[in-house]
Amino acid sequence: MVRYKKISVTTDASGAQQAAREGLVVMIVDVIDMSTTLESALDAGAALVLGASPDNVRVPVSVSPDLIGQEAARKATEVGTGIVIVAEPRVGSEQERLSRCQKLLAGIYAAGGKVEAVVPNMGAETPKLVSMENRVVVAVTDTGGVAFDAAFQEQATVITGTVARTLTQKGIQPALTAVRRARKHLADHRGIAIVAASRNSQEDILAAQFIASLLMGDIE
Repeated sequence: MVRYKKISVTTDASGAQQAAREGLVVMIVDVIDMSTTLESALDAGAALVLGASPDNVRVPVSVSPDLIGQEAARKATEVGTGIVIVAEPRVGSEQERLSRCQKLLAGIYAAGGKVEAVVPNMGAETPKLVSMENRVVVAVTDTGGVAFDAAFQEQATVITGTVARTLTQKGIQPALTAVRRARKHLADHRGIAIVAASRNSQEDILAAQFIASLLMGDIE
């Protein structure tokens, strides 16, 4: 039962890294918009969702978007599909978004992956821009993407969660989906850290606390 597992709430890429080093499942919560975008991608049938750091990000932790790219390509090859990249800025050209993802792209191409589309990070609206069914979706963002990347370098069990409306979920449904996802992985780990992607975002902090409270309460 989850009540016997460690459940903690932390913040930022450094908190994600430390939790991963402790062997915890790491759930990244970046409500506006990385984890909401990826939840919506899963609603749309994505095979796998990942986060990655943009190029030239300055953080006090190790990140390696090229390794994320290799993992995306490996999974895409396994399921016989392509990769969709979600990137910033939201308002701008595809070239601007691609310019921040060169390390990720290098990893994808080195491992034989194929990029099918590059779309902006717009939460629930993102899957309406391109088909994500059976695709591997990678979100390259300054907060959630960096936190995911930092945790992934330590161990591979990194997931996402949100409380915001997604492509097909509303109300409390996204939070309950996050709880079910956490439970699925807790069986093989001693606990979980719910990571608010930015300590400067009250949305992320409150969302992480809410998901943790549901998990501790063992709500179905």
